[in-house]
Amino acid sequence: MNKLALPIAIIALLVAISSFFYLQSSSELVYVDVNKLLDGYKRTKIVKAEFDKKAKTMKANVDSLLTNWQKELQTYEKERSGMSSKELKLKQEVLSNKQQQLTNYQQAIQKQLEEEDKKVTQTVINDVNDFVKEYGKKHRYKVIFGATGSGTIMYGEEAADLTDVVLQQLNAEFEGE
Repeated sequence: MNKLALPIAIIALLVAISSFFYLQSSSELVYVDVNKLLDGYKRTKIVKAEFDKKAKTMKANVDSLLTNWQKELQTYEKERSGMSSKELKLKQEVLSNKQQQLTNYQQAIQKQLEEEDKKVTQTVINDVNDFVKEYGKKHRYKVIFGATGSGTIMYGEEAADLTDVVLQQLNAEFEGE
């Protein structure tokens, strides 16, 4: 019985040591730099370019309307000396109404652009969050912290930084590799 106890004890010790290291490695505290992920994610660049193009078009439309209103105002300034008081009053009302409509339109466009920016940004953030969640499950991390530069993680060893690995795999998944 003594001869059997020593090998069993050695096997038990090896199992204990290996399970300690296995559990230790699967519960590492790791983090990703969220800003770096968002900036480096290829979909972010595509979505931002599409949004910028749309915003530029909408702003150009507003600028065009503003230029037309300003030309109309200049024409009024030149011609008002030859107008009757009734014509002056009517033209002033028309210009005032157009100015108010233009202001309302500018505000509506600005609000629409802000909402669309939030929407596309949230879509990208959701993609990144979903990917990191699946990455964490696949690699058996208990927690993956997100460093945002606003003080959530003040220090982390470079070995605990998964940002580059996650970013590479996130972009590969986006590109269908």
